[in-house]
Amino acid sequence: MELTRHGLNIGLERSGEQFYLSLKVSGKLTHEDYQSMTPMLEAALTEITSPKVNAFIDAVDLEGWEPRAVWDDFKLALKHGNEFEKIAIYGYKKWQSVAARLSSWFISGEVKFFDDPKQALQWLNQ
Repeated sequence: MELTRHGLNIGLERSGEQFYLSLKVSGKLTHEDYQSMTPMLEAALTEITSPKVNAFIDAVDLEGWEPRAVWDDFKLALKHGNEFEKIAIYGYKKWQSVAARLSSWFISGEVKFFDDPKQALQWLNQ
């Protein structure tokens, strides 16, 4: 039996003078993943004292979402979308770039897709 990993790692990181929320997503996200990670994500957001949050999302290992998880992601974006100033999404798949553009409709700040993590971090620090 092959085990598949999926989920989200959440951290607070610093680059230069800027603190940002760091997310590493992997596998195909499920509703159960969102039930576990939503409280952790909300706790991390309360730790950032800046009026707006910058986020770096590493989606290189993201394979997608189960249908119910898409709805969970949408609800999370609606609830916290106004808290973000910039979101840099790092990945290499065409559909990830499209998903980044779609998510920008629900986030008040800027959302950009990058295929180079260094460029993403530079943009977050501008």
